[in-house]
Amino acid sequence: MSIARLMQQAAAGGVPTGGWDLANAAYNGSPINWFYVAAQDTSPADVFFKPDGTKMYIVGRTGQDVNEYSLSSAWDVSTASYVQNFSIGAQETAPNGVFFKSDGTKMYITGQSGDDVNEYSLSSAWDISTASYVQNFSIGAQESVPQGVFFKSDGTKMYIVGSSGDDVNEYSLSSAWDVSTASYVQNFSVATEETTPTGVFFKDDGTKMYIVGSSGVDVNEYSLSSAWDVSTASYVQNFSVAAQETGPGGVFFKSDGTKMYIVGGSKSDAVFEYSLSSAWDISTASFTYPATDYFSVETEETAPNDLFFKDDGTKMYIVGQTGDAVYEYSLSSAWDVSTASYVQNFSVAAQELNPQGVFFKSDGTKMYITGQSGDDVNEYSLSSAWDISTASYVQNFSVAAQETNPGGVFFKPDGTKMYIVGSTGVDVNEYSLSSAWDVSTASYVQNFSVAAQETNPTGVFFKDDGTKMYIVGNNADAVNEYSLSSAWDISTASYVQNFSVAAQATLPRDLFFKDDGTKMYIVDSVGDAVFSYDL
Repeated sequence: MSIARLMQQAAAGGVPTGGWDLANAAYNGSPINWFYVAAQDTSPADVFFKPDGTKMYIVGRTGQDVNEYSLSSAWDVSTASYVQNFSIGAQETAPNGVFFKSDGTKMYITGQSGDDVNEYSLSSAWDISTASYVQNFSIGAQESVPQGVFFKSDGTKMYIVGSSGDDVNEYSLSSAWDVSTASYVQNFSVATEETTPTGVFFKDDGTKMYIVGSSGVDVNEYSLSSAWDVSTASYVQNFSVAAQETGPGGVFFKSDGTKMYIVGGSKSDAVFEYSLSSAWDISTASFTYPATDYFSVETEETAPNDLFFKDDGTKMYIVGQTGDAVYEYSLSSAWDVSTASYVQNFSVAAQELNPQGVFFKSDGTKMYITGQSGDDVNEYSLSSAWDISTASYVQNFSVAAQETNPGGVFFKPDGTKMYIVGSTGVDVNEYSLSSAWDVSTASYVQNFSVAAQETNPTGVFFKDDGTKMYIVGNNADAVNEYSLSSAWDISTASYVQNFSVAAQATLPRDLFFKDDGTKMYIVDSVGDAVFSYDL
């Protein structure tokens, strides 16, 4: 926690007096540059904003609908809140593009099941609950996989980008905004730059065109020597968005060209916001993650499942199923994940091909891996504490009689208790070890169901005195807190409350707390990242 924040709290009448309470949890940073939409749609395809930046609309293929959001701070996607949705499934079951008339009284949807543009009227501007279907216009003669749609500001031109022709198709409308009056004019190929174009956007004067696509994973900028005439377009430059989204679907710009927004569902199910220091010049675009609350492990592991920290916060360990390995990181500032740097890895593939959980003995001389191919806990000895390059396999202990999909693993600080969480039983299983830290001496004691709170639990953590238990899972995307009236006895656990992490992690796999309970960490296997929270 920063000195400034402590001073603010002191001025308000006090400083934090205790951790471990999820009611006090807060995401560290100010994520002013992305917003997750997975709660509404896991295949978002396009994004559109109201001209004043106070409304955002996402069209998605999972729900076959348009989702409406309000932004309390204009153009700041982190302030978005879900309002409502509108189904378009009766007209289009694979929607890819959305566009609104400038006054919000018309909405247009394009998609590849109908190969057409569908027009809707809104009786209350910008309120999609008042939308009603009017008519459609077939574009199948030009494009069989339409992706994005854009209209000239006066409604007399319409543009369709598609991935079968890899081009932009231009249409004229003899009656503005009436798609039934559209007629094909010409096309412009973007295949040299992008073979799977998914979205199109024009500068408000028609002299710039932007194409986003999933083969180049970038935004391509074009200049038009004759405004709104695609035949006069020439390629200028591109801007990669791969670090944020590997399957970008739509692109949108703020009206003054100083903000760019990308939506996609292949990696993140999110809208990402970029700042442009020179308006409309994508070479000046920048995206910055929050400074202290996020660390990507994507370079090492694209399916991270668990994390563990050394007790002084200077080491972090990630286990994942892409590399079937444990990855070691050093933190130059203790407990600050933004200062992490990769050190080395240790393969566990000889014992486990689908590792899910990792845990270390408090002195760093033992490491334990649980996984779903062996349904067991594997024990390793480290000849140099906390140095995974010195790890050697010792033995394993099967948990298959209790759980065939084990997730996270946790040990009591003295090594005489072991806990396994899993999604087959949807519970936590408790074991006693007659010889501390020796898994061969483990014996099953009892279990505790968490199904009422989480149907796909993946991670478990205990407070150091055994009076609190925390469960994370990727069904509810939340951390659930339990109190134990008898320490370390899960039969005495009772549910207290939960804390949603869905705004940051769409597939949370496990969690970890700083030893004083004032920091919580979540590892997410969709964003391939570790997120930090203050309690």
